Amino acid sequence: MAGNEVQADFWITEYITPWDIYAHGVTRVLAYQKTAFQEMYIVETGIYGKGLVLDGKWQSCTGDEFLYHEPLVHPAMVCHSAPRRVLVLGGGEGATIREILRWNTVEQVVMVDIDGEVVKACQEHLPEMHQNAFDDPRSQLVIADALEFLDRTEDKWDVVISDLSDPIEAGPSFKLFTKEYFEQVKRVLAPDGYFLIQAGPVSVGSMALHVRLVNTVKAVYPHVVSLSSYTSTYGAPWGFALASAQEIDTQPDIAQVDRLLSEKTTGDFRMFDGRTFLGLLQTPLHIRRAIEAETQVYTLAEPPKFFGKGAGEN
Repeated sequence: MAGNEVQADFWITEYITPWDIYAHGVTRVLAYQKTAFQEMYIVETGIYGKGLVLDGKWQSCTGDEFLYHEPLVHPAMVCHSAPRRVLVLGGGEGATIREILRWNTVEQVVMVDIDGEVVKACQEHLPEMHQNAFDDPRSQLVIADALEFLDRTEDKWDVVISDLSDPIEAGPSFKLFTKEYFEQVKRVLAPDGYFLIQAGPVSVGSMALHVRLVNTVKAVYPHVVSLSSYTSTYGAPWGFALASAQEIDTQPDIAQVDRLLSEKTTGDFRMFDGRTFLGLLQTPLHIRRAIEAETQVYTLAEPPKFFGKGAGEN
């Protein structure tokens, strides 16, 4: 269009639906690798800073990752109020464990990621994300398949967070969005624990994955709430599912949550506080209706199939 100046020569084009794309202008490629599990780019962009891209799907970037990682972590932590042991499944950039380690009640956080090469690249190129969380004496990194780890462990966890890449069929994580996986998580979750999963986009044209994931989680846990946050670089509002064996208060007292955060966390939140938490818990009507109408449950026999990979273009 007249008057517009395009300032990138390299673009990562992400396919949102069969009719929608989001093209990220890249100013520099910091790392590229085809690992045993996926294709990885770490790039710099003109607007949003450094970003991690796996199999052509935008994972997070320094400019707006707080809009994803804060709602991914803190709703479950607040609900528990004093989590001591936290398990993260996925989490390559280290930003998820960074947020967990804000809590002074946390004694141990274990991060299990299948792709050690991606984690190593993130440690080197994305220090803004992890902020040395891997070096905290409370944190432990395990390079392993999440399903195999869950099979082996006999530990119980106050909070389990599933921070996995999207379940594209060719990727490493599609099995980890199924009823069988959620049942394994429930086995290692403490009776008063909370489970939170990143659960796909909730935009009108592509929310089927989210509502089916929520329905799948509901097949395992009696109490499930759909949350969402608008993460700019995803090109869509993003969904999460918060689950527990006990009832989840969807009308928390704002001042009480703010006191809890003041007493038990360190560091400055950019997005999350008591008022934000209350808002996150208010699932919009159209999403509630879609969840209520959904009948499909994802299983290992019929796992989810996330739409499309992206592509890099000069």
